[in-house]
Amino acid sequence: MEELDLNGIDECIRVTQPLKHDLEVQLIEGAFLVRGSLALMLECTCVRCLKLFPARITLAPWVCHLMREGEEPVAIVNDCVDLTPYIREDMLLAFPQHPLCEPGCNGLPYKSISSVRQPSSVSPIEDDASAWAELNKLKL
Repeated sequence: MEELDLNGIDECIRVTQPLKHDLEVQLIEGAFLVRGSLALMLECTCVRCLKLFPARITLAPWVCHLMREGEEPVAIVNDCVDLTPYIREDMLLAFPQHPLCEPGCNGLPYKSISSVRQPSSVSPIEDDASAWAELNKLKL
């Protein structure tokens, strides 16, 4: 989980479990072809109601083509290839842009200003004028 460095990217999304993967690698004409599936569990905050909810990202099928030779060859260390940057990029692209707990979420409950505000004898125009008059008295 730490290797992918996905936490902290978006304040509404947090990775809660390690990445699950099922990958197969083939060597094809001087290149690696990696195919399989990736899955990641997230804890998201709904952008409308601020409720926490779980979300799952699944990339199936996931395919990555890495060149062994040529302009940008992949680094091979001890017969291993680091897939971290490729997986990280694809996972970030799959993150929800505006996480919603459900498609019809109405957001936080609210009261209209007119129901909260007490009726006064001053008209709104006079009220606004007096607010500006008070601001004009400030010597900044």
